[in-house]
Amino acid sequence: MLHLTSVFFMKKFIFLSLIISTLFLFSERINAQTIVDKTVTTVGDGVGTPELITYSDLLWQLALQPDAPLDPPTSEDLNRALQLQINQRLFTLEAKRLPSGEVTDEDIQAKIKDVLAVFPSTAEFERRLRLVGFDSVRDENFLEMMRQRIAIEKYLDFRFRSFIVITQEDETKYFREVYTPEFRRRYPERLLPAFEEVRVQVNEALTEDRIAQEIEKFLDESKRRAEIVTLNEV
Repeated sequence: MLHLTSVFFMKKFIFLSLIISTLFLFSERINAQTIVDKTVTTVGDGVGTPELITYSDLLWQLALQPDAPLDPPTSEDLNRALQLQINQRLFTLEAKRLPSGEVTDEDIQAKIKDVLAVFPSTAEFERRLRLVGFDSVRDENFLEMMRQRIAIEKYLDFRFRSFIVITQEDETKYFREVYTPEFRRRYPERLLPAFEEVRVQVNEALTEDRIAQEIEKFLDESKRRAEIVTLNEV
C-alpha cells in the first residue's frame, strides 16, 4: 500500500523538520583552526531583544544534515541554513508570547532517536557534533538544544496543528484529484487501492499539507513585519 506521507509530502516534512531546529551559541574547531564566532543576522519584532543568528548557529544547522559538508561548509549551504534559522527565530519570537509545554526526558530521548535515524550511524553523527563543538549525544548543551527543539515543536502543534480540520469531502477530493493520478503515474502496473484502504494516509497527508501552507503564510507575514538585519555575509 502506498504511504502518502512519505510519497507526496517528503519535501514539506523535511522543510518542517528543519525550520523547528533550535540552536545554541558556541565556538568550534575545524581542522585544528579556531573559528571566531560572529553575528551574521539579527531578527527582531520591534518589541523585545532581537534574536541573534551567529556563524556557529549555521554550522550547527548543517551538522544535522548528513550530506552537508562542514570542513569547510559551502556558501550555498550556509545561506540555506541562514534562511532556515531566520524562520526558526520568527517562531521563537512568536512562541515567547505563549506558555510553553513541559518537555520530559522521554521527549528528548525520542527526539534524539529521530535525529539519529537520518544518519548511517551514531558514530557518524557524533563525529559531526564534535566538528561543531559538542562531545556526543550526551553532551549537556546538546541535550538542552534538543529540549528547545521540542519546545518549538510543541508550539507549532498548538499554533497550527490544533486548528486543522479535514472533512470527508476534503479526503474524497484529494483521493480523486491527487492520490489517484499520482498513484497511477508511479505504479501503472498496480491496482488502485480503494479509498477506505488509504483513508488514514489521505487524512495524514492533507493535514501535513494544510500545516505547511499555514506555516508558509505565517512566515511570509512575519517577514514583512520583522526587523531582519544582515551584519555579515556568509
